[in-house]
Amino acid sequence: MIKYLLLIGVFCLPLAALAADPDWQPVATELLQREKTGFGGLCGIVVDHERGDVWVNLSDRGTFHSADQGGTWKRVSETQPKGRTETPGCWLLDPTGKSRRMVTALVYGSPISISDDQGATWRSFDAKSSHVDWCAVDWTDPEQKFVLTLKHEAGDLLIASSDGGRSFREVGKNFGTAWVFDNQTAIAAQLKTADRPRANIARTTDGGKTWQPCSDSYSPFGSNVAQALPKWRSGRLYWLTEDGLIVTSDQGQSWQLLALVKGAQYGPIFGRDDKHLFVLTKSGVVESRDGGTVWSEPVAPPKEMKGIGNLSWLEYDPSRDVLYLMKMGSDLYRLNRAKP
Repeated sequence: MIKYLLLIGVFCLPLAALAADPDWQPVATELLQREKTGFGGLCGIVVDHERGDVWVNLSDRGTFHSADQGGTWKRVSETQPKGRTETPGCWLLDPTGKSRRMVTALVYGSPISISDDQGATWRSFDAKSSHVDWCAVDWTDPEQKFVLTLKHEAGDLLIASSDGGRSFREVGKNFGTAWVFDNQTAIAAQLKTADRPRANIARTTDGGKTWQPCSDSYSPFGSNVAQALPKWRSGRLYWLTEDGLIVTSDQGQSWQLLALVKGAQYGPIFGRDDKHLFVLTKSGVVESRDGGTVWSEPVAPPKEMKGIGNLSWLEYDPSRDVLYLMKMGSDLYRLNRAKP
């Protein structure tokens, strides 16, 4: 109890690094006006944290790239997966930083697809991986043989592949988001059911064939909530749960509570190092520079976004100290925090 009180007490300490009156700038207005997007319009963003390059996904129009913080945009390829992303689990860059690989899972459209050249060319998984909410792959394996993904609007049905997406099998229903550590080991949220009064974290060590609860102390959010997506950084996995931001360094065998984050929606997004964290909350963006002990006051989103929801995305460019924020259907907003 004392630990929880201390975490709550330090949450509201201000950090001067975030502006009190943020000057969010829309940077995709002309792109959205030019492209004839499908439902949802702007529906995703990823940022290369080393180079600062930005990619956005436009519904039914594909992926566009900017090397100048949204000043100009170029379509990455005329041959690419069609459809739309929705939550950040739909679109991933290699979190290990060892490749330029992209993985995209379209809620409506093509099957899960992988690009090894930042969107110029793509290869797709089996058709069973279409119409899914997110994708978890084994980033330690160049062939990415072990894959987990959740079918959209199918009773939270988890499906798995052990052959790099050439075939998929059903794991079971009432699952939430997941993370794959290696070709046999993964964790996933098991959702609340009539027989399970509280969601828990389950772990597999046989490629998804069997699952065992690995923590009854922390309860993951529901399957379609963006904040449920785990985040990998330097050998540790971070997860926003109903009980706070937790972390594991032993492939999910044990978990540690880092912080309580009020109204958490998505994150964490990492900054310049492991201790530099951003979390998107219902009130805006909060920041910690000490690994989650002290957090800034929220930086409010642009009024034009009309609030933060489950389909909101947050990104950061550490090389230029720039935050990016969007919600499916909104413009893309940039907050340049670097001093002139």
